Amino acid sequence: MPGPITVTTSIVIPERELGWRFSRASGPGGQGVNTTDSRVELSFDVAATTALSPELKARALRRLAPRLTRGVLTVVAAEHRSQLRNRDAAADRLARLLREAIAPPPKRRRPTKPSREAVERRLAAKRHRSAVKRLRRDVHD
Repeated sequence: MPGPITVTTSIVIPERELGWRFSRASGPGGQGVNTTDSRVELSFDVAATTALSPELKARALRRLAPRLTRGVLTVVAAEHRSQLRNRDAAADRLARLLREAIAPPPKRRRPTKPSREAVERRLAAKRHRSAVKRLRRDVHD
């Protein structure tokens, strides 16, 4: 089994909190697909982890809610022929999902209004466009 998974420089998921399952991958591949357990399922219990602070755990549970089954996040990797490469892919996917889930919310946008010059430029452009269209009108009015 691979060791712990590094999510950020300060957050590392210990190996004992990870659940690995291996099975046969589906799809093309001939005899290799029928004989090797190259598909990888990696499970991580977000609700019970000790790797995250209570605040980060709550944020992760809230943001990952649609993907969780009873507090457990599961990622699957079956795109490679080798089990080792699929293990690495699953670990990378799990780390990326957790990194995105625990990221701090973006700063609130401070509302601004356009400057007087910008408003005047916009209105001048509208007046100019209106004049161009007025000159194109039929003289039969």
